[in-house]
Amino acid sequence: MQYQSNADIIEQFIASAKEAVATVERIPANANSLNDALVEAAENEMVLLAQPDDLEPELFSIFKLNKNVVTEPTKEQLATIKTGITDAFCAIASTGSICVSITKNLTSPASMLTRKHIVIVDSRTIIPKPRDIFSEKYLEGKGLKRSFSIITGPSATADMGPLVRGVHGPGKLHIVIVDLPTGRQSS
Repeated sequence: MQYQSNADIIEQFIASAKEAVATVERIPANANSLNDALVEAAENEMVLLAQPDDLEPELFSIFKLNKNVVTEPTKEQLATIKTGITDAFCAIASTGSICVSITKNLTSPASMLTRKHIVIVDSRTIIPKPRDIFSEKYLEGKGLKRSFSIITGPSATADMGPLVRGVHGPGKLHIVIVDLPTGRQSS
């Protein structure tokens, strides 16, 4: 099955994600474009890169050569790295949410324990509503085959008074939408 994200669904996702206080950019799906986007978003900080589960590893080939990229962190690095990068297996247009698998690799620490989370999502996997995560129509049942987190904007709480961002997770969420050709699927 091909993932068919129409322009309206993608634009709705971008608007919803921005409304949820995430930053969003859209790029062509190639290693040079992704490298440029990630270098700029990382702001010369050390980054924890979780190996992609759903995007082609070749997209990350140039970025992984960067001296600031850590793929096998020490305990000290895990405690000090402020930026984490993961891929997402889908995004939800109506809420501006992204869905990150947490079953393997370093996705949990990269998406939950850093101050800034950068997430890359295939434009073809942007679905209209949360219930579509479990649909064969959109994602071939991927949502039924994994544990994942649904992330909507940066972490925020107002439990103790005024709204505070970054209390329970990253205080910043940056989403990179990659436009892959319709005839090709990510693994």
